[in-house]
Amino acid sequence: MTANQRILLIDDSLLVVEAVRDGLEEDGVVVEGVTDVTALDPEEQVDRFDLILIDVQMPAMFGDDVAMVLRQRRNAPTPIVLLSSLPEEQLAERARDAGIDGYISKRRGVDSVIAEVRAWLERAKRR
Repeated sequence: MTANQRILLIDDSLLVVEAVRDGLEEDGVVVEGVTDVTALDPEEQVDRFDLILIDVQMPAMFGDDVAMVLRQRRNAPTPIVLLSSLPEEQLAERARDAGIDGYISKRRGVDSVIAEVRAWLERAKRR
């Protein structure tokens, strides 16, 4: 993983945002956390991120819908990954239907989420 990689993390849980940020910032990764998807600037330059993580179950909008908009309407080239505690089969289906890169299960715990984010960042670096 390269220092100064950037991720955009959209999750309505401040606890999740802070835990992921704490786990990745020690690697030099810059984590921009957003807890309210409606606060996202529609003109946000998402291609400045190396990875976009989006929680599926948020109050204002489902994360897979946000991901679909980023991918299909805004042509975001950045890898987009869903993040959820939904059953993995459901999560895989949502990611596939949204036309995005994949998913990470919260069910395995924060250490696993951070390890998987690191793996996604390694893949993104090689693109």
